[in-house]
Amino acid sequence: MVKTTRNKTYDTSSATVVKRLTFGSYGDPAGYEETVYLTPEGDYFLYVNGGEASPYTTEKITGLTKPAARKWLEEH
Repeated sequence: MVKTTRNKTYDTSSATVVKRLTFGSYGDPAGYEETVYLTPEGDYFLYVNGGEASPYTTEKITGLTKPAARKWLEEH
């Protein structure tokens, strides 16, 4: 998935996975995944996706500051 903002592009195919969490099993309508990525430019982002009964019913990418990424990684 690719998301472009005014000055940054987040691309799951070219970024490095820092940490991935999966909840539920494949095909579970309540299952979902959360993945923190690091871009080649040093930017962090959170990718989420899930089933129709999950907290993430659509794919979404959210940019993270370094402190926010660090906090997410410590809490998960």
